[in-house]
Amino acid sequence: MSTGKVLTSLVAGIAAGAVLGILFAPDKGSNTREKLSQKGTDVTDAIKNGFCELGNAIKSKYETIKEDAVELIDKGKEKINSVKDTVNNVKETAKANHSA
Repeated sequence: MSTGKVLTSLVAGIAAGAVLGILFAPDKGSNTREKLSQKGTDVTDAIKNGFCELGNAIKSKYETIKEDAVELIDKGKEKINSVKDTVNNVKETAKANHSA
């Protein structure tokens, strides 16, 4: 399951549990509204934190992929240069043998 789905499910579960707990708890209307407001703030903060963590995870993964790509490109360049050197050596050997 993806991180985003887990995070969304977790936040939804927390929000639903908080709202149901407050609505079914015997308390004055003003206290209930205050608690709902606080829980709304808590859920908003949890969502912000979750997206921040998700953004950091994506950024980290991007950096890793970028580093791997640069390394792969460098290896490819080395291989191309090696093949070029081999081709040049074969050409020189062929010329030397042809001239002799």
